[in-house]
Amino acid sequence: MGAGPGDPGYITVRGMELLRLADVVVFDALANPVLLDEAPNHAELIDAGKRAGDCKLTQDQINELLVQKAKEGKLVIRLKGGDPYLFGRGAEEMMYLARHGIGAEVVPGVTSGIAAPMTAGIPVTYRGQASTVTLIAGHEDPAKGVSSIDYAAVVSLIRSGGTACFYMGIGRLADIVNELKSCGLAEETPVAVVQWGTTPQQRSLRTTLINAARLVEESGLGAPAIVVVGAVAGLEAPGLDSFIRRPLFGQRILITRTRQRASVLKKMLIEQGALVLEAPTIEIVEVSQKDSEIINEVIRGVRDYDWLILTSVNGVAALGDRLTELKLDARHLAGVKIAAIGSATADDLRTRLGIRADLTPARYVAESLVDEMLTRENVQGKKCLLLRADIARSELPRLLENKGAKVTDLAVYHTKCADGLPVKVLEALRRAEVNWITFTSSSSVRNLIEILGSERALLEKVRLVSIGPVTSETIRQSGLQVSLEAGQSDIEGLVKVLCEGARSK
Repeated sequence: MGAGPGDPGYITVRGMELLRLADVVVFDALANPVLLDEAPNHAELIDAGKRAGDCKLTQDQINELLVQKAKEGKLVIRLKGGDPYLFGRGAEEMMYLARHGIGAEVVPGVTSGIAAPMTAGIPVTYRGQASTVTLIAGHEDPAKGVSSIDYAAVVSLIRSGGTACFYMGIGRLADIVNELKSCGLAEETPVAVVQWGTTPQQRSLRTTLINAARLVEESGLGAPAIVVVGAVAGLEAPGLDSFIRRPLFGQRILITRTRQRASVLKKMLIEQGALVLEAPTIEIVEVSQKDSEIINEVIRGVRDYDWLILTSVNGVAALGDRLTELKLDARHLAGVKIAAIGSATADDLRTRLGIRADLTPARYVAESLVDEMLTRENVQGKKCLLLRADIARSELPRLLENKGAKVTDLAVYHTKCADGLPVKVLEALRRAEVNWITFTSSSSVRNLIEILGSERALLEKVRLVSIGPVTSETIRQSGLQVSLEAGQSDIEGLVKVLCEGARSK
């Protein structure tokens, strides 16, 4: 199966369907590791990545592994970067499987020789400039001894309006340039080099044949990269560079949400071009058996309340789980008015339980909720049930009680500080490679500071982005500076303010 050129969204629909059914995934170094998250929890993930100087498994070992796992009756996915038959060894593996009586299917993939130039603003064909494309292995099998590439023919094709795309050629760029020059290709011929094409790490360089090797070395561009030679490598026009014009392109953003809630924010940031690092600072913990029994009893008698107030998607999830456990459904909540703080909470309530909130305040804070409740009715004597986290702010029940409401504040889930940061995240912070850190709650701020401990000063080198005023106040009380605060206190507002902030830099 071809994993595509880097962006996980460029895998085929067929590829994704099969990946989600896999029992075993044997993956290459250039297959985006994000795709592995699509495999079932039971799937065995085996790294068969091969890079220069680092070979986890030999080709013979890979072949035997595929046969072994298939003979165990498992659905085995051989996940290869790009396309399995283009400068890979997919055909060899298929033939080996056939010789051992293993049935197999090939799923093609988008190749980097076309996709990487495209995201760098280079169409490999263009009317009037290039009508042919030649895909060339820049790094050939060393066992051959002599190159099998007919550079004279390649030069002829480029001269006649063609584009040459060299794969795996960055380490031999000087040799490739010399070969092309010796066969008569003009020194002013446009050349482009695209590293990590289709990903937020993408870097590119446009130059000419005579300067290519020197400028690439000076720029530090390295593998994996595609080298494009021909007229289109010099083509620059508005509209072709939409990929790199996304507002967050190349920005490294650290998100601190729980693992359960990070996916939506991560997806939205990636769509805007960001390179997302994840460091969940909060872990959701189930309540004790004793507390669980108390919660169930309250949910059974929920119709005794006038208002049910949910302040987070985790609260909605906990409510849904309780109803299921008690063999109840949304009908059990009939007659109880429901308030949801935040559009995400309201959306989750609607999608998970099929219930539309009676009240979602314009501002996603306790004060706004209470103010809007009071515009609807006098809460004097009204019974309000809050389903929240154990560390939730005390402001909401206090304000309601001050207005005469009778409040039951129930912790339906507990949170705890995560044990630590992923190594790659900590290293990125130490190297000052993180541009932004997003905080979606006060606890995420406090927990990250606690996790960093003696290295909390690392946060002073990064721009901090807050989801709203309460979180911002916690950041400031911690002695740190808020760079951006979302105007609308939800994930959409957070992404919007980030895009605006990145544009202004």
